[in-house]
Amino acid sequence: MRIGYIGLGAMGAPMTRRLAAVYPGDVLAYDVNEAVCNRVAAETGAEALGSVAEIASASDVLLTCVPNNDVLRAVYLGEGGIASVIRGGTITIDCSTVGPDVTREVYAALAKRGASHLDASMLGSVTQANEGTISFVVGGDEDAFDRARPVLAACGGLIRHCGGSGAGNQMKLIHQSLVAGHAVTVAEALGLCLETGADIETFYEIVTQGTGFAYSRYFENRVPRMRDGDFSALFMLKFMLKDARLAWDMVEHPHEKFHALAAVIKTFEEADHSGLGDADFSAAMKIIEARIGRGVEAENKD
Repeated sequence: MRIGYIGLGAMGAPMTRRLAAVYPGDVLAYDVNEAVCNRVAAETGAEALGSVAEIASASDVLLTCVPNNDVLRAVYLGEGGIASVIRGGTITIDCSTVGPDVTREVYAALAKRGASHLDASMLGSVTQANEGTISFVVGGDEDAFDRARPVLAACGGLIRHCGGSGAGNQMKLIHQSLVAGHAVTVAEALGLCLETGADIETFYEIVTQGTGFAYSRYFENRVPRMRDGDFSALFMLKFMLKDARLAWDMVEHPHEKFHALAAVIKTFEEADHSGLGDADFSAAMKIIEARIGRGVEAENKD
């Protein structure tokens, strides 16, 4: 069985490494950046190929990880794309965070050629990709999911089938709407500490060690980084904004129904327009700091 991987970025490169360790000699790799592709191939033992069509026609299972809906359409449905050369019986697994509608377009196009398409959106970031502990929420036909599961297991821990095509995307985007909400509400809680003079260190201890319901993994992980002024990207703010907008786009008339999500998107848009798009999504804190005229890092140093 030959396994291909398209998109060798922050998540794709470590996943390719893990696949190459489990399937030595049977992993193919492609990235639009030839230098990146050659480097990852040299580091992992995967075979570098020169085009989407070449890797798609050679793979029995093909994974993709691309930035957005438009790139996904181009890779799968564009000229020389996967759908133009895919063989019957091939399984494609898209690990991107995209809208369920574009996933269903791809699913239908590949089904016409006898291939199966899964949307296997990932929960986790670079750390989990390196550890092989990514969670996959998967949509698509159950028989294809069962056949693809060993491949996903080489890269992840929790692997959950969520329903038909697009169901994995839906679950990921709902998840991301909650994560984005955490980021904004944590920032506002810390802002309340600054405004009222409540000690942030004491608040952190109460939330992380107490028995209340305010605790979250995000709070425990990101608040220490905020206190140190560290907003280097573990997951970029512009990508969290993209995900929140995709969640918003999944439903009709969202303005009438999801007021909290609207406020979260507005704060992230303000941060993105302020030049924070490439920072970690916890940089939503910088917007709250700007509104109140005080910073968590400065408070921590006082």
